[in-house]
Amino acid sequence: MSELRAQGRYGPGLRDVLPSFVGVGLLLLGTVLLLNRLSRTFGVTGLVIGLNLLAMATVVTLRVRRAFVRRRGGHYTAEELARLDDRGLAEATARILERDGWQVADLSLRKGRLRLYARDRHGRELDVTFRPVAIDDAATDDEEPPWPATVGETDRPGVDRPGRVIVRLGGFSRSEVLWASRHRDVHLVDGRRLRRWAAGTSLDRLRPRR
Repeated sequence: MSELRAQGRYGPGLRDVLPSFVGVGLLLLGTVLLLNRLSRTFGVTGLVIGLNLLAMATVVTLRVRRAFVRRRGGHYTAEELARLDDRGLAEATARILERDGWQVADLSLRKGRLRLYARDRHGRELDVTFRPVAIDDAATDDEEPPWPATVGETDRPGVDRPGRVIVRLGGFSRSEVLWASRHRDVHLVDGRRLRRWAAGTSLDRLRPRR
C-alpha cells in the first residue's frame, strides 16, 4: 500500500483485479452447473455427493494455498527443505533473508554460479553461496575448501567485506569447519541450522559465539 500511495494510487486498479474476479466467477459458475447436473441425474444423493466433493476440494485448496503463502513468506518445513534442489535452495534462502528484513539480489546469472547478495537496513552486507547437493560429504581433511571469494572482496583500505554465508542441505566436513573458524566473517549454515533458520530463527541467533 505504501508503494501504491507513493505512486498516487490508493488501491489496485480494475485491470489489476479483473482477472481474479473473472476466475472466481467462472469457478462459481462451474460449481453451480456441476451441482445442478448431479442433482438432476442422481437426485438428492447426487447433490450430497457433489457438496461433499466440493468441501473436500475446498479443504485441499486452502491447505495448498496456506503452504504456498508460508513458503513465499520465508518459512519452510524440514520435509520441504529436503525436497529442494540447488536452485530451489537458493530461492528458499532468498525468501528467508527477505523475511528477516534483508534486501536480496540474485547474482547467479551474472556470476555463473548460485550466489546471493544481501543488505539490511543497518548497512550490513552478506555474500551467500551454496555447497551443491551433489558434492560428496566425504571431503578430504587436508584440502582447503575451494569456495569463491566474497562479493567485492578487496584489500583496499576503508572498504569492508561482506559477511560470508555458505549454505548446504547436508553437513560440512571437519576441514571445512576448521577453515571457517579461521575467518571471522564466514558463517556455515548446515542442514540443522538451515532447518532452524527456515522455521523462523534469525540468522544472527544461528551464528556461533566466538
